[in-house]
Amino acid sequence: MQKTLRAADILAQRLYQAGCRFAFGMPGGEVLTLIDALEKAGIRFVLTKHENAAGFMAEGVHHIDGAPAILVATVGPGAMNGVNVIANAEQDRVPLIVLTGCVDAAEAQTYTHQVLDHRKVFEPITKATFTLDAAAAGVIADKAVGIATEGRSGPVHIDVPIAVAEAPAVPLQRGRVHASPVAPSGPDLETARDWLGKAERPVIVAGLDVLKDGASAALSEFAQTFNIPVITTYKAKGIIPEDHPLALGGAGLSPLADKHLVPFLAAADLILLIGYDPIEMRTGWQNPWDPAKTNVIDIHAAPNHHYMHQTSLSFIADTGAALQSLSDSVAPRPTWVDGEVAALKSALNAAFPSDEPWGPGAVIAECRDIMPANAIATVDSGAHRILLSQMWQCPAPRLLLQSSGLCTMGCAVPLAMGAKIAAPDRPVVSFSGDAGLLMVAGELATAAELGQNTIFVVFVDASLALIELKQRQRQMQNTAVDFDQHDYAAIATAFGGTGVTVRDRVGLRKAMQDGLASDRFTLIAAEIDRKSYDGRI
Repeated sequence: MQKTLRAADILAQRLYQAGCRFAFGMPGGEVLTLIDALEKAGIRFVLTKHENAAGFMAEGVHHIDGAPAILVATVGPGAMNGVNVIANAEQDRVPLIVLTGCVDAAEAQTYTHQVLDHRKVFEPITKATFTLDAAAAGVIADKAVGIATEGRSGPVHIDVPIAVAEAPAVPLQRGRVHASPVAPSGPDLETARDWLGKAERPVIVAGLDVLKDGASAALSEFAQTFNIPVITTYKAKGIIPEDHPLALGGAGLSPLADKHLVPFLAAADLILLIGYDPIEMRTGWQNPWDPAKTNVIDIHAAPNHHYMHQTSLSFIADTGAALQSLSDSVAPRPTWVDGEVAALKSALNAAFPSDEPWGPGAVIAECRDIMPANAIATVDSGAHRILLSQMWQCPAPRLLLQSSGLCTMGCAVPLAMGAKIAAPDRPVVSFSGDAGLLMVAGELATAAELGQNTIFVVFVDASLALIELKQRQRQMQNTAVDFDQHDYAAIATAFGGTGVTVRDRVGLRKAMQDGLASDRFTLIAAEIDRKSYDGRI
């Protein structure tokens, strides 16, 4: 006789069908049934030290296996600890399924301890929020997966009342038919083809939608067929291997890079925005082109309600299908015939030199040289992220993970841990500022408990370096940006890892080599001068 399924089982089984194999969080009495259901469905629950870090670990897994991420939080304070990472998932387009426990509706009428309306809190920062109902558990679970993953991905919240999780439920009998990819058609497509066929100085700006559509190979082939250089957002780095002659690297936060890239765009006669989402970009990318003077074609997943830029033609379409339609019957022609692309690549390389004796650039250069090509890197917000995102070359997509929509601190360490869980045989390195590391230092204990050999590199300058730099640029006095320099190597040792402090390239190289060979995590504290980013970003 078949065992009666609980509503929590129906939810967990649908998440398993979506490819989910890991969930992260901290348990409370209100989510014990939910965790039990996840484990029985084949989804491993990973205990963390804080819900915010749990969400980023879940995201790290998603970037490797492609399945929705799962965050589990208990009622009240547990759920509230996840607000930052849920907002990050909304702005960074991460399909995060947020499962929170809650007091039963009838009980909440006369019981107030830890009771608050989770759905009202999460509504502005999610694509949808539901309260699980036993009679509709299958529908709600299916809706959650669909909403989180279709269009531009994002977080979906499900509040799970205690009694509902335990209540008998029936699986969804028939799921939806998934929509086929949409390609452009009609007169606008013919106009776009005409522009492509005549363009002598075309440029591609590519973004995260390309990865979402699985169209990296299609974009790379299109760029090479028509000899079009490619600029990417930071999250789209590696869509075309960054050592390719047409790859111009990532953009979005560095004024130094923009000094070269924005004038190049101004010289273009055709700009193709392929899956480009401007939520990653700084203010310098507001209206960087004039569609009245330059032909601009936008192929994207959602209507332009951001007004960061405007275009000549707009196609809401699958990027791979759109590139195929656009290239049909269009003959390639010579482009950028005066060597402008090679000159720009040389200028960008010169703007971000890797030969300094010591400093953040030296740290990045040494680490990139030591780490294998397929290594997964993560980077936290701060001055080091801007520099590293320009210098760290990616031969393929999703090899540099970061928060570039919300730009939140404290993400790199848990992102790296999640990536390592999903890809245990791949080398993984995390880059944090010392302030960012302090936000999540407790998760080093989790890395030890998981038996990880992840490498955590910390830029130690005892300062909020990016904010301190901005403070000096505005001729303000030094206030609230400096803090004590701590023994981060000792902290790592205390949590069960290996800790090393380095002050030169030789020491860093040895520490990295030892870390790659180690069977436990390594934290490398690279001490640099707090003003070493001046003129570098």
